[in-house]
Amino acid sequence: MEERRHAHRDERQKKLLRDRLGRIEGQVRGLSRMVESDLYCEDILNQLASVKAALNGVAMILFEDHAQHCIVPSLPASSTEPVQELTRLVKRLIG
Repeated sequence: MEERRHAHRDERQKKLLRDRLGRIEGQVRGLSRMVESDLYCEDILNQLASVKAALNGVAMILFEDHAQHCIVPSLPASSTEPVQELTRLVKRLIG
């Protein structure tokens, strides 16, 4: 049986993530209304790009937290340089 791992985020970071996800949820509902209202495709695509960028922002917060608090401590020399390089590359990849 696979072990369940659990992250311990502070209340400030939880609030930040909940707030961002709440805004994204609102954007997605807006997208649905845009489709229902037969709005111009370009406008819908622009809003969709905005939602994707917002989700990528949440993903980066979680990735950086995981890298710093889960991966770095498990490195033999606790060197943060490779993790920082990886984080920069992922940021560049997802925009």
